Amino acid sequence: MTSFRTVLIENPCRLSYKSGYMVVHKEDETVKVHLSEISCVVLHTLQANVGAYLLSELAKQKISLVITNEKHNPVGQYLPLYGAHNTSKRIMEQMAWSEPIKKRVWQRVVRDKIRQQADLLSDRGLEEAKMLRDAVHDVRSGDTTNREAHAARVYFQALFGPGFNRDIDCATNAALNYGYAVLLSMVNREIVSRGYLTQQGICHRSEYNEFNFACDLMEPFRPVVDRTVDDWVADSFGPDEKRLLADMPNRLLAYRGGAYKLGSVVSLYVQDCINALCKRIAVDEIERFSVE
Repeated sequence: MTSFRTVLIENPCRLSYKSGYMVVHKEDETVKVHLSEISCVVLHTLQANVGAYLLSELAKQKISLVITNEKHNPVGQYLPLYGAHNTSKRIMEQMAWSEPIKKRVWQRVVRDKIRQQADLLSDRGLEEAKMLRDAVHDVRSGDTTNREAHAARVYFQALFGPGFNRDIDCATNAALNYGYAVLLSMVNREIVSRGYLTQQGICHRSEYNEFNFACDLMEPFRPVVDRTVDDWVADSFGPDEKRLLADMPNRLLAYRGGAYKLGSVVSLYVQDCINALCKRIAVDEIERFSVE
C-alpha cells in the first residue's frame, strides 16, 4: 500500500480534482495533495463542497471519504461501487465460504483480539492480563462459549475502572465510538477494494448492519483504539483528541519482522483472513501483529 495520508478537512472549503491532485480551495489559500498519497479523507465540517469529478477519482483510487455530523462524529462513508475487476466472481466466492472455515477464521480473529487486550492490560501492569491470556486458549471454533464477550467485560473494567461500561455517556465512550468508526471505515475500504461484500459477515449477521464483515475483521484492532483513548482522553473529548484518533492509520505496529503503519497492517490482515476463508492459506498462517 503506497497511500499513507489521512486528510482532515476542518474548515469551510471547496474540494476539486485536477491532474491527479485533490485541490482544497480555502478562503485564503489553495492546497494540493496527490491522490496516490491519500488513504482516507475525513470531512470534519459541514461546509465543504465536493466536486463530482473528485468523487469519481476517489472511487477509482479506492480512497475512502468519511463524513461527520454537526458534532464531528463519523456518520457515513463513500466507497467505490466496484472495488475489483472481477467483483462478481469474488462475491460468489464469498457466498460459498463454508460454515466450518468461517468458524475457524472467527476463532482466530477472537484469539487475536483477546491477545491484544491482554497485551494492553499487561503494559498497564494489570493482573487481569493473565486471565485474558488464559482465555485465548479457551476460544473454540466459532467461539461457541462466547469467550470474546467474557474477555470484554473483564478487560474494559480493568482498563477504565470497575464502574465502567460501554453504555455510559462519557468522554471515554465518545472517544471509543469515534475511534471505532474510523477503524471500521478502514476495514470497509479494504474489503470493498478487493471486490467483497461488507454486508456478508462470518460471525456478525445482522440484517440491519451493512458492515457485518468489516465488524468481524476489525475486532483485533479495537485495542489500538482503546490504547490511544486510555493514553490521551480524560474528562473531555475535543478536536485535538479527534485529530489524534483520525490519524491512527499512521500508528506503527510490529508486524512481519518490521514496523508497519496500522493502515498497512489492516490491509494485509484483511487479505490474510480472506485467503484463509478461500483456503489459499491455512488459518494458522494469518499473521499476528502487536502495537509498538
